[in-house]
Amino acid sequence: MKLYTEVEIPKAPWGIGHSDRLMLLGSCFATDIGERLTDAGFRTQVNPLGALYNPASVAVLLDRLIDKRPFVPEDIMDFGAEGYGSWEAHSLLSRPTADEALQVLNERLVQAWTWLHDADVLIVTFGTAWVYRLGGNVVANCHHEPPLRFVRERLTVDDIVHLWQPLLHRLATLRPGLRILFTVSPIRHLRDGAHGNQLSKATLLLAVETLLEVRGEGLEVRVKAGAANNSNPSPLTSNPTYFPSYEIVLDELRDYRFYADDLTHPAPLAVERVWERFADTYFDASTRQAVRRIGEVTRALRHRPLHSESDEYRRFVRQILLKIAEIQKDFPYFEAGNFIDQCHTLLNS
Repeated sequence: MKLYTEVEIPKAPWGIGHSDRLMLLGSCFATDIGERLTDAGFRTQVNPLGALYNPASVAVLLDRLIDKRPFVPEDIMDFGAEGYGSWEAHSLLSRPTADEALQVLNERLVQAWTWLHDADVLIVTFGTAWVYRLGGNVVANCHHEPPLRFVRERLTVDDIVHLWQPLLHRLATLRPGLRILFTVSPIRHLRDGAHGNQLSKATLLLAVETLLEVRGEGLEVRVKAGAANNSNPSPLTSNPTYFPSYEIVLDELRDYRFYADDLTHPAPLAVERVWERFADTYFDASTRQAVRRIGEVTRALRHRPLHSESDEYRRFVRQILLKIAEIQKDFPYFEAGNFIDQCHTLLNS
């Protein structure tokens, strides 16, 4: 007896391995998957300016990174009790003074543009098509300012495509061969109303579908032209692809027990299911084996004993170091520095 509808996921045109450098941008669902990837030993950079929920704000960040354009003092705003920050960044990055805010934002930018320049995979998660404008510009975060300051509207499919189509070409020129993966967050934005949320998600899905089609047609034409002229191939060497995280939660897990208490965010069990489907789609057998073994190390490091100063616990930590060494031997691309540092911290504390 079949009790649920399993979402069919086409065979991925490319895979993800531990030798890849991954950047994840977008809604807090990108943060959830980014944490899973980090725990599994992948090299990741996740939301350097905090969660960005709409496609326009993600595009603004990527434009900054491609241009290597830092924040300037004029970009820093006084948000009252919250402190100083930027309309382009999450409120978690606000600081008590303007100088501190400028410093932390630019430090995050430098790390991010260095990472993007060498990235192999870019994973972008769109959360909502609804945006808030201030002076005509879309803000990434309202920073608890009065709603009357903003104009609220829903981006259209054309709005998103016109923003992202040239951006995809810029990314391909910056980083030839960059593999781009789009997802739509399964997190429901019920503040927009149930119908408004559905319209928003439908807009995002149609926009991504259009970007995949337009990019694919452009790639085919340019590659054929390059081959005919015996010239170098186009930098657009891999088409973006789509992973159906939204559909998995809405169709495979069509039950409120898979949601958190707020009934909008996926529960840990739902995130785990999406992670399993993601791994099945993009990891080969060797990578899945590495993920399993590194996961054992991650869970062991999270263990908190009653007596951390005991010899027994120190032996336990040394056993973790031995496991890490074995994984490094079997999977040379696994960068274990962070795990090793955690072990030494536990031994020395």
